[in-house]
Amino acid sequence: MDMQNFLLAISQLAEEKGIQHEKVLETVEHALASAYKKEYGKKGQIIKAKINSKTGETEFWREKLVVDHTMVYIPKAEEGEEEIKIKKSYLPKEDELSNEDIGELEIGTKRVRYNSERHILIEELEDSKFKPGQEMIIPLENKQGFGRIAAQTAKQVVLQKIREAEKENILEEYKSKEGEIVSGIVQRIEGSNIYFDIGKSLGILPKEEQIRGEFYKEGQRLKLYVLKVDTTPKGPIIILSRAYPKLISKLFELEVPEIASGQIEIKSVAREPGSRTKISVESLAEGVDPIGAMVGQRGVRVAAVISELGGEKIDVIEYSDDPVKYITNALSPAKVIDVQILPKNTGLVIVPHDQLSLAIGKEGQNVRLSSKLTGWKIDVKSDEQLKAEDEEELNIEDEEDKE
Repeated sequence: MDMQNFLLAISQLAEEKGIQHEKVLETVEHALASAYKKEYGKKGQIIKAKINSKTGETEFWREKLVVDHTMVYIPKAEEGEEEIKIKKSYLPKEDELSNEDIGELEIGTKRVRYNSERHILIEELEDSKFKPGQEMIIPLENKQGFGRIAAQTAKQVVLQKIREAEKENILEEYKSKEGEIVSGIVQRIEGSNIYFDIGKSLGILPKEEQIRGEFYKEGQRLKLYVLKVDTTPKGPIIILSRAYPKLISKLFELEVPEIASGQIEIKSVAREPGSRTKISVESLAEGVDPIGAMVGQRGVRVAAVISELGGEKIDVIEYSDDPVKYITNALSPAKVIDVQILPKNTGLVIVPHDQLSLAIGKEGQNVRLSSKLTGWKIDVKSDEQLKAEDEEELNIEDEEDKE
């Protein structure tokens, strides 16, 4: 394949992969210059290449920096000494400088070691148009037989560039999807990590982001929350979650059009993955029932979310700016007699005696989730408990009065 046809091919490929053609061309030019130097150049030389994008022809040249004796240090080579190689900026010692150097150069000034492959002394040039610090261009012959080597080199570079660009595109695409839901298919299971095919890349569901008690099998399709995207030497890693509370919000957004239209707003979510979730909502439009919209006709909307979560219980409650009403709603389905607002963001909730266990919930789950949802510390007591405490307090006061 000649270079012109090759350039046409890489242009099409770059366009398909969404890579800027100029960047690919620049990378190929750099690779061709490196290949030319390896085949025909010497160590230390600066060789560059330019491809004519219309004809496919490539020109090569060397660059040399025009220097004077104040810019470089030329060490006196002893007999049998090998040519000094440039490795770093050179700081000559006082005894290495000639009287001329000492007169024109302050001790301590850094100068690079002279290298004939990349430097040329101004004294060697007859052309007066050059000044120290300028680059001199030396055209190079386009060697016969280099076309095949160049094309092969360019091919490898383009393939590498495409792989890098694809990784960058995936990173950008999924970085923009952080905080969103994607659909994934279980591709493989490695230890406690589950790998999902989420389209253009693989996502990983680590153990700590899995729903407790949920089982996964290859080929299973699930909805997942894109938690974050990390970059590694092997490429982007997309961390997924099934346990994150906002997964609930996003699932309801898919099922409830009133959320997308701005008629309903999700105010807060409190979740214990795999067990129970409480979600509070507020209506922003007159005449829209937030609970009814979230639950759906015959419960179809909330049922779809519950099904996606493997049967996790969901309580939808109405938000209120009034903390008494909000706490009352949050403790649903338990009935509340009264809520007393106490210092330190605490609410004392009084419930009927037969509602106490329901209000607290199994292992305190209901009151714990209600507290997370509202942001209030909730203390639940039955009316009988409160009455007994009041009577006990009165008895103590009576005894103190008798004394």
